Amino acid sequence: MSGEPSGTAEPHMSRLLRSRRDAVLGRWVELVTEGTRGRITEAEVRSELTELYDLVEGALTDPGGTTAGELRAALADISRSRARQGFSPTETAIGVFALKRAVHEELEAGDDGVYADFIEFSAYIDELGLATFETYANAREQVIADQAEQLLELSTPVVKLWDGILGVPLVGTLDSARTQVVMETMLQMLADTGSRYAVIDITGVPAVDTEVAQHLLKTVMAARLMGAECVISGIRPQIAHTIAALGIEFGDIVTKSSLADALAHALRGSGLRVLGEKDS
Repeated sequence: MSGEPSGTAEPHMSRLLRSRRDAVLGRWVELVTEGTRGRITEAEVRSELTELYDLVEGALTDPGGTTAGELRAALADISRSRARQGFSPTETAIGVFALKRAVHEELEAGDDGVYADFIEFSAYIDELGLATFETYANAREQVIADQAEQLLELSTPVVKLWDGILGVPLVGTLDSARTQVVMETMLQMLADTGSRYAVIDITGVPAVDTEVAQHLLKTVMAARLMGAECVISGIRPQIAHTIAALGIEFGDIVTKSSLADALAHALRGSGLRVLGEKDS
């Protein structure tokens, strides 16, 4: 298929769509609404399909005109919308294919010419359905990528604990992608707030190996280039044992067993006194 309905199919099928518009469109809306299972209203379905119906009729009437391109653009918009709404690719494509059934039910028996033209029309709708499927797949991939990025950002928050002190609570495995987000977010927050301290809490990190340690060191070095000091908190006994066994050196980086101890260290470094602290 060339992507446009043939000239032979146009007169019969466009005439049928025009003369039996209410019956065909109504049946199409009914079929598609059944497939949505209440996730979008019948009014919304009718609005979408009415526009598509007019464009299909126009494309059949004038195959060489601009309507065919407008039809594909409208289908692409609907496909992207369905992807964001959580419809499956099959449900999305069937919404297009259902037009064939609605038209077939209106064909008059005994007219071989009309059935021959219907075959051409059916092939055209099939091509539109496949284009819809492809657009859906691309849109869904983008939705998944956007959600993954949002989850990554949510899993690496940077919060202000005190004036001049930022907190970076880490939960789960620390890999290269998360490290990059942590560094970028933390450095931006350091620049925006003028903070001198960043407390990186790894209480929620299940294990620290050589790779995780390297990621932490990169983050600390990046902060130092901004003139800030990092304090790593959440060094539990088992984590400390693992670090020692692996021979990982944190050098002059300050480490604390708890977030409270790390915050107290940062407060003292900022010239503040923690109430209840014993005099040294």
